[in-house]
Amino acid sequence: MTDPDHSSTLPDVVGVIGGGRMGAGIAHAFLVAGCAVTVLEADPDASAAARNRVIDQIQASADRGKLTGSPVETFERLTVSETTTDLAGCGLVVEAVPEDMSIKTEALTRAAAVVGDSAWIATNTSSLSVDDLAAAVGGVTGRPEKVCGLHFFNPVPASKLIEVVIADATSAELAEKAPTWVTALGKTPVVVKNRPGFASSRLGVAIALEAMRMVEEGVASTEDIDNAMTLGYKHPVGPLALTDIVGLDVRLGIAEYLESTLGERFAPPQILRDKVSAGELGRKSGRGFYEYPS
Repeated sequence: MTDPDHSSTLPDVVGVIGGGRMGAGIAHAFLVAGCAVTVLEADPDASAAARNRVIDQIQASADRGKLTGSPVETFERLTVSETTTDLAGCGLVVEAVPEDMSIKTEALTRAAAVVGDSAWIATNTSSLSVDDLAAAVGGVTGRPEKVCGLHFFNPVPASKLIEVVIADATSAELAEKAPTWVTALGKTPVVVKNRPGFASSRLGVAIALEAMRMVEEGVASTEDIDNAMTLGYKHPVGPLALTDIVGLDVRLGIAEYLESTLGERFAPPQILRDKVSAGELGRKSGRGFYEYPS
């Protein structure tokens, strides 16, 4: 349940670009906190799916007693659209599109072209350069200082962390505001500079890649490697099970980017490439390092 003492720090209207699992979770977080939310999707089918995801999460919050007000009142604050201009009234827009620089750049610059001068823009990237994304927005608006990173974690409703990424161009005002938004969502901010992988992805991927190499080398089973970390180091989820939750394709993309920026130690193991090529993407495909019966 959101702390009402912090609710006034949030923008009244928030836009979310992308209504997949992550985008729906981000929309849910702002709705539960009392904001009106507009989710932007590509087509009617994607819009319908996004709406259903958000509604299901809102109902789940209500069932757990984590919702202030009624589910119906919360649903009424949700708009799902395929029209970019419907973001015009948003005080904050968060992109939640796939982890690809060209896709994120296109999404952010489209939004930047329609929002007001006072609006803030955030990227949900888990590893890409917020400096580069801010520069792209600045090329459209002349206001790169309005951009920061808000890296949410999956699943958003259960996660207590949001990584606030401060780009070189990010204004002091935004650097001060963004952590208060996180607190108002009932989560904990971790503030980091814009460096490859930030803090969470850099550490998390390093552990996951080494765990994959151990599976590849036959050091131990998937289950035993995960148990070593959950029981020995008190990690709530093992690195391979967590990779299945995040998505093997997502982990591969991050690893490739980190290899290009930080060096060979982040080179993706062949087992990761092979599983992604085979469509074994984790929970969302029914198989990754573990199997998930439908």
